[in-house]
Amino acid sequence: MNPREPQDPHEPPRQGLPDYIVTRPHTAQPPKRSRFGFLLRIGVFAFIAVVCMIFVPPLIMTVSGAYFIAAAMGTFAAAAIANAIAVRIYERGRLVDIGLGWTDASRWNLGIGVAGGIGSAIIVVILPILLRKAEFAPSPAEPGRWRIVLFVTAILLFGAIGEELLFRGYAFQVLVREIGPFATILPFAILFALAHLNNPNTTMLGIVNTFLWGVLLGYSFLRSGDLWLPIGLHFGWNWMLPVLGANLSGFTMAITGYTLHWMARPLWSGAQYGPEGSVLTTMVVPALFWFLHRAPIRQQEAFLLRPHDQELQS
Repeated sequence: MNPREPQDPHEPPRQGLPDYIVTRPHTAQPPKRSRFGFLLRIGVFAFIAVVCMIFVPPLIMTVSGAYFIAAAMGTFAAAAIANAIAVRIYERGRLVDIGLGWTDASRWNLGIGVAGGIGSAIIVVILPILLRKAEFAPSPAEPGRWRIVLFVTAILLFGAIGEELLFRGYAFQVLVREIGPFATILPFAILFALAHLNNPNTTMLGIVNTFLWGVLLGYSFLRSGDLWLPIGLHFGWNWMLPVLGANLSGFTMAITGYTLHWMARPLWSGAQYGPEGSVLTTMVVPALFWFLHRAPIRQQEAFLLRPHDQELQS
């Protein structure tokens, strides 16, 4: 149907989607879908992702010998495989069609996300230092080297991309279209939090804060229509905390030769889990929501969020 032709008066009204809707780099046409066919698509995606998560991280662990590397790279590999297969089978598309199109708008959104993530991490570390509740101390480990910093940076980047592909990728976007943003963001934020239960030194407040971050990252996708904004937020936060010597989700990296020494209670420091397990992170999340609401984000059209009648146009 030509989009300029008037709608048939006997045809039921079509429900439009808001404008928050990954750059579509080519024009493949998805097949017609049944009303509940999305459940099968999500089930297939989840099955592939779970199978890959069972087998891929242990293989990487065998090679690297480091749990942190196996977790980050294993998640990335599993999520990329599951997304690529699902979008190819059910949408006749490519991996970039889930929000990874590389355009001027995508790069702009990535920059805004990285700035927001880095800025919020600085706040939760510098504020306690200014209040003399924390201080930088030389790390007992070997002083950081540039190659170590670059290596950890690459691992954190792949880890952030992998988690966004897994929790804000194909299944998330299909559900947003089928059942709406609110009904999708909350369950996926819960899954995002539960996925961190096995991290070292996990705390209840840390899991709650991870849930809040899951809601924030889901909103950031809706705000931009691409995955680069949530990837930027995720990576900027994950990168800046260890650069400042803080633990990240229970992991101690000490990549710069300095660690953050706390003189505050675990409620404020997050103890061994790091600032993500503190009330400082709880308070910074609303500030990030405000930042995303006010930031000059460039909205793009999300291919998987397009209405069915638009998908079937030739």
